[in-house]
Amino acid sequence: MSMRAAIRVHGLRRPRRWPVHLASQSSVAGTANASPSILDTATACPTSVKLAASSSTPTHLASSPLQPLQEYDALVSAGTLKLDPHQRRIVERHLQPFYTSLLSYSPPPVPPPPSSTFAPTLFSRLFTRSTLSLPDEPPKNAPKGLYLYGDVGTGKTMLMDLFYLSLPPLITRKRRVHFHAFMIDVHKRIHAAKAAMGAQDGGDPIAPVARDLAREAYVLCFDEFQVTDIADAMILRRLFESLLRYGVVMVITSNRHPDDLYKNGIQRSSFIPAIELLKSQLQVTDLDSGTDYRRIPRALSHVYYSPLTPGNKAEIDKIFRSLTTPSSSSSSGTDPVIANRPLTTFGRTIYAPLSTSHVARFTFEELCARPLSAADYLEITRTFSTIFITDVPKLDIGRKDVARRFITFIDACYESKTKLFVLSEVPIFQIFSDDGTSAKGQISDHMRSVMDDLGLAPEVVGASSMFTGEEEIFAFARACSRLVQMGSKEWAETAGRS
Repeated sequence: MSMRAAIRVHGLRRPRRWPVHLASQSSVAGTANASPSILDTATACPTSVKLAASSSTPTHLASSPLQPLQEYDALVSAGTLKLDPHQRRIVERHLQPFYTSLLSYSPPPVPPPPSSTFAPTLFSRLFTRSTLSLPDEPPKNAPKGLYLYGDVGTGKTMLMDLFYLSLPPLITRKRRVHFHAFMIDVHKRIHAAKAAMGAQDGGDPIAPVARDLAREAYVLCFDEFQVTDIADAMILRRLFESLLRYGVVMVITSNRHPDDLYKNGIQRSSFIPAIELLKSQLQVTDLDSGTDYRRIPRALSHVYYSPLTPGNKAEIDKIFRSLTTPSSSSSSGTDPVIANRPLTTFGRTIYAPLSTSHVARFTFEELCARPLSAADYLEITRTFSTIFITDVPKLDIGRKDVARRFITFIDACYESKTKLFVLSEVPIFQIFSDDGTSAKGQISDHMRSVMDDLGLAPEVVGASSMFTGEEEIFAFARACSRLVQMGSKEWAETAGRS
């Protein structure tokens, strides 16, 4: 079964990627009652995901969702999934029992926002300083959540999506979101809470945020959980503690065991209680089985061009024109290329230099030399399903901030299933590598280990002294791994669909 025929996602412009061994796209569903947010829009999709109808489609797909183990076996039988005995054991021993316990779980009621007699505005209703009736401990009948960790390519996201999509319609308060996007949303809510409380001389902004999140969803699924920022680390303990006390249950995927989260981070001792909370309230399960599906070779598609020659520039120009010029048979000529299309994010405006409504073109300096944030890149990739980047230079230690933005942009493209065309000075996988060094001679043991985990060949990526910290090295190597994937024929055939 081909990837295109494997799964049809209704109402979604660009479905998020499932692991390679699942010939399909994944679903990232936001919560129906959540506050409107660019972040939810950037990562959300409906829960109605089903295999494409065909003569070989299993009969169960026409009915309500199957339970996790039944769904896994049905996907294997249909040829959509390749059987992995270790994965199946995870579904049977962890996802299925957790699913069963959720069916009989009734979360306690979450109190509504207190009313205000002085200023009945949205802010005052949401963020009054009145004491919230936070329970002393999680409900006794609350199921223990799941914390699934493992290396890249072990199927964490696929298993989470399989679980989420199997939840019955009676569970309406549910949310599935990429953790990075979730934390940006949390910071936005905390900022609003602080602004509303300022005139009242302070208050705890996390308490009302946790209450509102719990009212919106009591089943929370976080993909790619990681902690690299001290602000996140300081928030998470109190936020998770409050959510659990309100009866929220969580499913989390991560590349790291809880004990390795925020390793060597600033004031890590303050984050240790959050780690202990995760270990005590969630079942921690290792997904590593020795099989990495991302190491399966894939044919590369011609989407990356180097070096910066007139011939390569002409080729990029030709592709851009072919994707932005209506065909003679097209009945619509209402989507021309315009300059400086405005995009609004977090109350400010950024501009796409050249774009139609679905295709955009930036130079590297326009995209990464400006002080853009992760939220800006999420908005760009949410708006445009295909993005061209030209004039990408080879980067050195003096442009580390620019390199970090490019990595953040690549992550946003990957999450949004964006089709990417690149014109660069050197092969795109090597823009971070050092000059004139032997790839094998200059790579640290830790970087070599990370590259091996991600299935990267050192001779392809090269050595880089630009990144030194453990989290930086992992982010750099993961970006290179994702660039390899996004240059594959498989990605080119399925990404960037409007």
